[in-house]
Formats: sequence, C-alpha cells, structure tokens
Amino acid sequence: MEIACLDLEGVLIPEIWIAFAEETGIEELRATTRDIPDYDVLMRQRLSILDQNGLGLNEIQKVISRLTPLDGAVEFVDWLRERFQVIILSDTFYEFSQPLMRQLGFPTLLCHKLEVDDNGKVIDYRLRQVNPKRQAVLALKTLYYRIIAAGDSYNDTTMLAEADAGILFSAPDNVIAEFPEFPAVHTYNDLKKAFIAASNRELSLSGEN
Repeated sequence: MEIACLDLEGVLIPEIWIAFAEETGIEELRATTRDIPDYDVLMRQRLSILDQNGLGLNEIQKVISRLTPLDGAVEFVDWLRERFQVIILSDTFYEFSQPLMRQLGFPTLLCHKLEVDDNGKVIDYRLRQVNPKRQAVLALKTLYYRIIAAGDSYNDTTMLAEADAGILFSAPDNVIAEFPEFPAVHTYNDLKKAFIAASNRELSLSGEN
C-alpha cells in the first residue's frame, strides 16, 4: 500500500502568513519556509511582529476565513484519494486549518498547535515533534507503507528525502536549485503524472484503476 504525504501551504492552499501580510501591510510577515529554513527562527520572528503590532489569533482567523484552496487543489486531492491514502503533513497550526481543510474535504492533517491567552494573543507555539514531517514518514514506513511525498519549501526536503519518492511542487527556484535530486513540477496535472511515475502500481490520470 502506498500513502501520499503532502505539504499544505503553497501546495494546496495559499500561504497563510503571506495573505495576512497583504491584509495588514506588514511586509516582514511575508517570510515563509521558502525564505528562512530554520522554522523556530521564522516563528519567533512572526510572534515578535504580532506582539509589536497588537495582532492576535482573531485577526489571523478573519483573514483565513476568506481564503480558498489553490485553483485545482480540490480536484487534485479528490483524484489522489481515489488512488492513495492521503495525509497532509504541515507546519501550520490546527487553529488556522479548519476553514480550509473543510473545503478540501478534511483529509487527515498532522500539524502543530498555538498557545493563545484569553485575549487571543499568540504567546507561543508547540511543535507536534522535532522534524515532524520526516518523523511522520519514518513512522508510516515502520507500518510497511510506501511513501510518495510532495512539498514546496526547505522544511519539506527532509520529508521528501525520507520518502520512497519525493517531488517538489511549485517550489521557488532557490529550493529547486539546492535540491536537484527531486523532480520539480509546477501544475497539478504534472503532479499527477509525477505520482503515477513514482508509484509501484499501474495508475491513470482519469477513470478507475
């Protein structure tokens, strides 16, 4: 049996922090794991900016409530589900994910949690575990699943390397250049083809297998 493991932001949904940066006009909040490989450095920067500007979870959730999945993402997830078990491995937070996961049909999501006070101030974050995407792939492999993974950022590369097959999807040029060992595609149709090529089974782009 094969499992498809996908990153969430930038692969299926817009980058939440970029959308929030556009809403607030705070340019520094546009930074993502495409720009800063160290997730703790990135999150400490984000929390500091939120604190300095008096922004909290309520303001972020209002922006998220207006977002929709990327064009073609819902159809792609539906296609993938017919052929694989699907798990989303993300560095987002459960407090962010509900509206967008509903639009994707609630695939299984493993991510992190925020610590929020009674006034909605985000005071800290809690990782599910260290290097969570790679560790999830490792755990699934101990159950004798074969893993095909897709992501777009630095924080996805250990997951892609640990998987039986890793694919970069819509990744920036700097990530593609640093990790040439992973095939890079930029459309959902090409991502389907990459999953078919990586699978040990006979699969098709449409119809039943």
